[in-house]
Amino acid sequence: MAYNSLLTVMTETSLAKPALAQMIALAETLDAHAEALCLGVDRSQTGYYYAGANALVLQETLSRANAEADETLAFAEDILRRSNARWSAESGVAQIADIGRHVARRAMFSDLVILPRPYGKDREAEAEPIVEAAMFEGHAPVLLVPDDGQPLTRPRNILIGWNESPEAMRAIRCALPFLTQADLVRIVVIDPPRHGPDRSDPGGMLSQLLARHGVKCEIDVLSKTMTRVSDILNRHATDTDTDMIVMGAYGHSRFREAILGGATRNMLEKSSVPVFLAH
Repeated sequence: MAYNSLLTVMTETSLAKPALAQMIALAETLDAHAEALCLGVDRSQTGYYYAGANALVLQETLSRANAEADETLAFAEDILRRSNARWSAESGVAQIADIGRHVARRAMFSDLVILPRPYGKDREAEAEPIVEAAMFEGHAPVLLVPDDGQPLTRPRNILIGWNESPEAMRAIRCALPFLTQADLVRIVVIDPPRHGPDRSDPGGMLSQLLARHGVKCEIDVLSKTMTRVSDILNRHATDTDTDMIVMGAYGHSRFREAILGGATRNMLEKSSVPVFLAH
């Protein structure tokens, strides 16, 4: 697998710039196609206006969304034109309740979706639904970049959060193009079960699989010394000078999986390095 088709979704300019820069850096390095979907978001809710509301009010929200889409598209095109990447960009308007459908459609036909972190200062309401739609409905891996990080082209030190779940395995398979190019991959296992087939060699079968792909890896077995697993992973990432974290994305609800689980949310709130997620 190779990342030949890259996608970012933009609904504004300032917070989306790091993700756009990361996409361009990867596109130039991998000779991939970079696509920017620039959406103006109508954030008014269906049924929000009282009965008999003037049609001009509804038209105003739509006009504002169109103006935002045009502004974001112009911003993206200006940066993309100055790059050496093959690229395309287009704009559109979506209601906030329906934005997931538009994102999922594009993500489904992309190898990797690159987005800003959905949590933090000045995030709009659509930031989390965009990430969720790309992963849970578009079934694409997502690379979430911090606001102040430098674009990565070849992460040399990668940390894998391994808990033997299908989600973690899916993320690892999707991240193989990064893993095979890394100088070192750390398989981090936190409090492995005392009973089970891998109790004497936690992470051993995964390291064997990765080694057969040419991945240089080590296994770090850590104790759960902090309440949140995400805090342990983030601290270990800092201590080991990690460039990227790879982990599975988990949902709260079996009825609606597109709600990021607590471990995933905590990781995205605290991580200072890019996080590669898949479900």
